[in-house]
Amino acid sequence: MNKDKYVFAQLVGFLDNFKFLRIVKKYDGDKYVKSYTCWNQLLTLMFGQLSNRESLRDLIVAMGPMRESSTISASGSL
Repeated sequence: MNKDKYVFAQLVGFLDNFKFLRIVKKYDGDKYVKSYTCWNQLLTLMFGQLSNRESLRDLIVAMGPMRESSTISASGSL
């Protein structure tokens, strides 16, 4: 059984969450957000790019099974 992190989790580890949240706060990026934050959107779009998704619908279909599992726990609630 593999005990290492997934490749996506390793890439997210390189991101500076504090700097990103500081920029979001500076420009009021989460001003009217109820549940889907800028951080969640960044992670979703990164996943779409890295998995070579061709459309938003394709991305939603690909992320559907991950919503119920804990494989993308870094992105919070999707």
